[in-house]
Amino acid sequence: MHPFKLLAAALLCSATAAFAAPPKYLILDHSSAVLMDNAGAMAIWQGAVDDKMMARLVKLYPVSKWGFISQVEGGFTDDKVCVVTARVVMAPRIVGNRLVFKPNKMATTIGSQPGATREQCKELASAKLKESIAAVGSSLVTP
Repeated sequence: MHPFKLLAAALLCSATAAFAAPPKYLILDHSSAVLMDNAGAMAIWQGAVDDKMMARLVKLYPVSKWGFISQVEGGFTDDKVCVVTARVVMAPRIVGNRLVFKPNKMATTIGSQPGATREQCKELASAKLKESIAAVGSSLVTP
């Protein structure tokens, strides 16, 4: 093969690798459908960690070995108070799409809002999930 063709092929491969999608953690969500659907939880996860933090996180905790579990639970009390808990767990990853519930890091946030509507309760649930993700992230990687 001509040396220029070899160089061109090498550059093409490295350019493709440079623009490849960043590695993604396995994220499992087990939230109450009343407060948080899976698509909503994944959207919060996607927006919660910036690229710089993700790069440091992946370097310290490889995607092939770690994953995350999130769970948002709650609802209304008899007094019409919205009560929400959100938990995020970093857990070891085993073969395929399975995680072992042996937490490395975990954060739980709790919130309540008297007289909230159903939508306000869902917004509180989203805010608490963001807080839990940020808490776990900051405990794993220094800003």
